[in-house]
Amino acid sequence: MALDALVPAAAGGQTDPYFTPEHELFRAQLHRFVEAEIKPNADAWEAAGSVPRAVLRRMGELGFLGVRYPEAYGGSAMDTLATAILAEELGRSTFGGFAITVLVHTDMASPHLANAGSAAQQARWMPGIVAGTTITAVAVTEADAGSDVAGIRTTARPDGDGYVINGAKMYITNGVHADLVFVAAKTDTAAKGSRGVSIFAVERGTPGFSVGRALEKHGWLSSDTAELVFQDCRVPASHRLGEENRGFYAVMRNFQNERIVLGAQAMGEAQAMMALTLDWVRGRRAFGATLWDKQAIRQRLAMLSAEIEAARRLVYHAAWLDAQGRDCVREVSQVKALCGELVNRVAYACQQFHGGMGYLRESVIERMVRDARIQSIGGGATEVMLEEVAKRLA
Repeated sequence: MALDALVPAAAGGQTDPYFTPEHELFRAQLHRFVEAEIKPNADAWEAAGSVPRAVLRRMGELGFLGVRYPEAYGGSAMDTLATAILAEELGRSTFGGFAITVLVHTDMASPHLANAGSAAQQARWMPGIVAGTTITAVAVTEADAGSDVAGIRTTARPDGDGYVINGAKMYITNGVHADLVFVAAKTDTAAKGSRGVSIFAVERGTPGFSVGRALEKHGWLSSDTAELVFQDCRVPASHRLGEENRGFYAVMRNFQNERIVLGAQAMGEAQAMMALTLDWVRGRRAFGATLWDKQAIRQRLAMLSAEIEAARRLVYHAAWLDAQGRDCVREVSQVKALCGELVNRVAYACQQFHGGMGYLRESVIERMVRDARIQSIGGGATEVMLEEVAKRLA
């Protein structure tokens, strides 16, 4: 079964009640780009450990990096549903490392500038972000503070006309090669809990800012991930985004977008795994028949296909709620919990049905299984997400 078959065929320019003809055109353009320019080349990026900058610039030229940003900066001024399409189609590429490299830039890091940056800050950095010449990362997570943003220990001490940042960040996607990093740091160390956090834009090459080490990972191999170190790193006050001591709320605000993106990416990956596995079981023979002829196998795949479609619908609904400006913390948390777990169940089953071939590094499904594992951990672990849902069930 070709992956093309999983892209809804156009019907009068609109195929889904959530999407407009503009959305569907965007999906089709992105799908063609992934098929022509990503899938034939991304194995080399896995080996190299990063996505070439030329690829990101090409995506900028095609308008894929500024989907939600104003036309004045080269963006398309679309909505959250367009973001979901972007993440789903990149997930369907089968290369999770490539997908997350792009999505961190477009929907996890740069939104801090879009949401809280001043007009001068946006004019300075946003054109390059949309063009793919300025690649971004977001540095919130620390070794002892992941989803618990209140546990941040990195500090930014006011000093003259700027701030001096000290601390370290861990598991930072795009951290090795990013040109601009949005850093969460405590500006009021006496404040309790989530209070006293501010966000700063730190450019590569700033004295006192360095990559501590590139991190080797279980999956997402074409995504560079780093430990970042700040040692008496001075930034001007003009690099602070938004109000001092209000950064926690900025991080929380963007978590919703981040989790929709991760859910959509996971469902794109799940669709691709299903397509690969359907092709495999229809051709693989065992005990005198194809694997597809085995009732237990085809029924399990049928049930997984139903679960994938249901989860996709939840992703779309959460994206629609967000686009309408509605409170959707519960739905977004459900998306992140459900999709992160489901993509791993799909991965397990699909690898099982590939048999020994599914365990070889040369098979696509083996790579996808490794890439899927992080989906229930990164961006809010399943257990954290379920607590967010539970709070809103009472």
